[in-house]
Amino acid sequence: MDPRSPTLDQMQVLLAVVDQGGFAAAARHLGRATSVVSYQIANLEAQLGLALFERAGTRKPRLTEAGAAMVAESRGVASRLDRMLARARGLRAGLETEVALVVDAMLPMAVLAGVFERFRIEFPTVTLRLQVEALGGVVQMVLEGRADLGVTGPLPQVHDNLQGVAAGALRLVPVAAPDHPLARAEGPITAETAREHLQLVLSDRSPLTAGRDFVVLAARNWRLADLGAKHALLLAGIGWGSMPAPLVRDDLAAGRLRRLAIDDWENMLYPLRVVHRAGQAPGPAGLWLAEALRVQDWT
Repeated sequence: MDPRSPTLDQMQVLLAVVDQGGFAAAARHLGRATSVVSYQIANLEAQLGLALFERAGTRKPRLTEAGAAMVAESRGVASRLDRMLARARGLRAGLETEVALVVDAMLPMAVLAGVFERFRIEFPTVTLRLQVEALGGVVQMVLEGRADLGVTGPLPQVHDNLQGVAAGALRLVPVAAPDHPLARAEGPITAETAREHLQLVLSDRSPLTAGRDFVVLAARNWRLADLGAKHALLLAGIGWGSMPAPLVRDDLAAGRLRRLAIDDWENMLYPLRVVHRAGQAPGPAGLWLAEALRVQDWT
């Protein structure tokens, strides 16, 4: 005969016997008679066609190999049931099933990971959907409804359909490989000198800020859509460019990159804002995430 499906109650009784260390202890934990617990386990064994416990010669029931396998399966079912009930409670309380977040490519992912880990613990039933965009791409996704929240860099203009709050700033550091001419220069570097060398610039795929530049000095520049590609080219000695300080801290310490003493760049900041569509405030999980991002230290 094929095994017959056990009930949730039978699986819970099985787990109680294992976790409490015996039939009598499981009965006390569940508030039932020991005979009822024994009957449930016997029925479960009959339905599965398996001996789950070795009873002979032992003071306490010991799991058979088959019993250990069934306990593992029962724990998986119980865990999924717990998640289902938690999600149902969240939905009744108005909790979102998903939060779509888009962040500026300049943000250090290692710092964001700390925020996301706290979010996962606080809202275990809420899915986080993350997108990374450059410059105006963040605002465009929020305005088009493809993201609930965005962490954007400098906004070139005010959008009536956008609401947001300041969220600190990133410090930008001009860097180049050690063998780059600017890195070998002695003393401060003038902006005019920096303009003579190829600059690597993060490009914007969004039409909202097309043609607008942020801290671009050189007339000769390469436009890159990916910050990781820019980082790799800088390490390879191809051009110079600005990078978020947290992303090049280890490179500067190890000598893989050198900070360029370009005039007026010592306090170059990249302001950040947490934004959402006007009139469409996030739900409880989104509000928690927005506040966590607002107070985050990006240094």
